[in-house]
Amino acid sequence: MTRILTLVLLLAVGAAHASDAVVLDTAKSDEITSTLTAQGYEVRRVDVEDGMFEVYAMKDGKKMELYLDAALTVVRAKISN
Repeated sequence: MTRILTLVLLLAVGAAHASDAVVLDTAKSDEITSTLTAQGYEVRRVDVEDGMFEVYAMKDGKKMELYLDAALTVVRAKISN
C-alpha cells in the first residue's frame, strides 16, 4: 500500500512539473524569432534545454546564447566574441 501511495505522489508531482514545461513548436519558434528580431537579434537556432528555450543568435557582431522562460523573458545570456 505504501508503494502505491508513493507512486501516485510521484506521478502527481511529475504531472505538475510537466505542465510548467516549455514546448517548442513552429509557432513558438516563430514567435521567439520575431520577438528577438524586433530587439535587434539575428536568430540562428531555437532549441529547448533544461526547461527553457535556448536561442543561438548574433547581436552587434557577437555570438550569443540566450535562455528564455515560458513567458519569453531572457533569464540568462552567454556572450562570446
